[in-house]
Amino acid sequence: MISFVLSSALPFAPSGPGRPRPQARCWRPGAVVAAALLAGVALAPAHAQIGSTTPVRIGVVGPFTGPSADFGVPMLNGIKLAVDEINAVGGYLGRPLELVVKDDTANPDQGRKVSQELLAEKVVATIGFCNTGVALKAIDLFQDAKSPLIVPCATGTAVTAKYPAPDSYIFRVQARDAIQAPFLVDDIVKRGWDKVAIFADKTGYGEGGYNDVVAALAAKNLKPVHVARFDLGVKDLTAELTAARNAGANVVYSYTVGPENATIANGKKALNWKVPQVGPWPLSFPFFLEGAKDAAEGALMVQTFIAEPSNERRASFLSGYTRKFQGKVAVPMAAANAYDATYLLMYSFLGIRDGNLSGKAIKESLEGKMKTYYGVVTTYDKPFSAQDKDAITRNMLVMGMVKNGAITFAYPEDAKRNLIIQRKQ
Repeated sequence: MISFVLSSALPFAPSGPGRPRPQARCWRPGAVVAAALLAGVALAPAHAQIGSTTPVRIGVVGPFTGPSADFGVPMLNGIKLAVDEINAVGGYLGRPLELVVKDDTANPDQGRKVSQELLAEKVVATIGFCNTGVALKAIDLFQDAKSPLIVPCATGTAVTAKYPAPDSYIFRVQARDAIQAPFLVDDIVKRGWDKVAIFADKTGYGEGGYNDVVAALAAKNLKPVHVARFDLGVKDLTAELTAARNAGANVVYSYTVGPENATIANGKKALNWKVPQVGPWPLSFPFFLEGAKDAAEGALMVQTFIAEPSNERRASFLSGYTRKFQGKVAVPMAAANAYDATYLLMYSFLGIRDGNLSGKAIKESLEGKMKTYYGVVTTYDKPFSAQDKDAITRNMLVMGMVKNGAITFAYPEDAKRNLIIQRKQ
């Protein structure tokens, strides 16, 4: 059985909640997949296309040029790194994985167009979407085609809520806004910041995030003291920031994906208004860190992955990425989530006994027929089910903070907790 060999081939077994035994050394995610693939080649049924060299085509869609390329490119690179590792040990039953890459330029209409192209090119599944608005414009195509889609970046709650879970072909390896917003609201209330000004763009991402933040505040019997909505590309928010200050805000919660986060930070600095800026993961993007520079210092954001080698899995991933792409990861979360999403898709293939990679078979394997994957972001033990298409749960989140122009842990206890891999709750 493939499942038996995959389990027994792990370089270490868990000791406690995801913690490797002390004797574990030089852990590499590719080693686990290599063992699984060898087992599959030896033991899969004769009609599983063993010996075929026909590539397994996997779609990739995201913003690789344009205003969201700062996290679209790391997403693509994370996928490429995983695929290179998998192909280096034989691919799937001797068949190489082949990426069919489409650039959506962060434009919803373009995203729908290239999604149609991917499906026409007969990919077995797709990994993609960074922008919630782009995803929502296109996911019906994948759902109607019964072609699995794994979303590694887009956080909008609606992405995995649009279709009834048992019927849905839309999966996600990212923290949806419905858990990010309460997590961050809990943190700012604990810090004593209870007069919240919300600055949200008018995209699908900003709209969904705004609603999730308002709901999270309401759960604490709070309402925002000021709300500012703006279009992408805005260069000056002085009037809105002045109104928020006059309303008594003691924290600014920003929900936007691009340079507008820096516009908010720089506007606060120009007004000499020294209140903290908090938000979801785009506050870890280069557009913010480089666009706001010292005005970004101390900003807080929700993270699933911080680029510190807290265990051997993460150290291996970071060193592998640096070697392959000749530099540090611009947006570590995007790369790590996409890397794990690629391995989860590969593990779903290994759970299909007859080698028939139909959309239905991949969906059912993702929902419960896979072995545990010891990933970079977390350990994925039954990450999906027929009732749940989101792999990331609240216990996996940490607070990140801008310090000296980089992202680190906001709390020392989070850095310590991060040494122990959190499993899904």
